[in-house]
Parts: sequence; structure tokens; C-alpha cells
Amino acid sequence: MATRQLARSVVLQSFYEWDFYNRTVDLTAVLQRNIEEFAPGIDEPEFIWRIAKGVIDHEKEINDIIARAAPEWPIEQISIIDRNALRIGLYELLYADPEEVPHKVAINEAIEIAKNYGGPNSGKFINGVLGTVYKEMEKSKKM
Repeated sequence: MATRQLARSVVLQSFYEWDFYNRTVDLTAVLQRNIEEFAPGIDEPEFIWRIAKGVIDHEKEINDIIARAAPEWPIEQISIIDRNALRIGLYELLYADPEEVPHKVAINEAIEIAKNYGGPNSGKFINGVLGTVYKEMEKSKKM
């Protein structure tokens, strides 16, 4: 598994645990434990921390975007895996440096982690939401 793909998986697993326990566990401790357990010696541990911090820092805006892009799916009704795959993908799509993570890579990686960890329709759902957001981004650039 590629380093950054592994990093995203560690973030997803950590957010899953954090959400599963209604955010009562220490996310920093969960992330550190998961890095040590699932990604010992990873080349870019700072990438894990940057994604996690970015998602947390922009969570309200990201959740609002999910609500607008998928109005038939209230955020609390989206599965924990899909919700957090969306958050990671949206953070990378909207806030990460596109030179470091191109938009299409952000979308594809979110789809892949959803396929790997989510249900049978997770990849399609993530693709639909992120595709909608991406199209809106492109449309607003042209205006």
C-alpha cells in the first residue's frame, strides 16, 4: 500500500474510533496508537497529522458542504466510514495544496478508502458527492 494511501487509512480508522465512541476518546492518542500499530516507520507521519488537523479545523464547513451536496442524507445518517471518507476527501479537495494533492487524486483516494472500508455502495456515494462538489468548484472558476 502506498504511503499516502496508508496515511489516509490510518486517519479514517482513527476518526471511525473517535466517532464510534461519540468523541469521548482522545483523538490524538488514538491517532498515535494507530500510527504505531498500522503504519510503523511510515515515511510521512506528518501527512497523517496534517489531514486529521485539517479535517477537525474545517469540520463545520465540510459538514455544511456534505449537507448541501447530499441533502437527502443528513450527516448523522451517513455511515461513520462514509462520513469520514467524505470529510477526508473534502478536506483534501478544498483545503490541501493542489500541487501536493491534485483534486482528482483527492477524489480517487476518498473513493478507494470508502470501497476498502465501507459498504457495497460506499464508493459510488463518495464519488457522487465529491463529483458534485468538484463540478461546482470548476463552474465557479469559470465565472
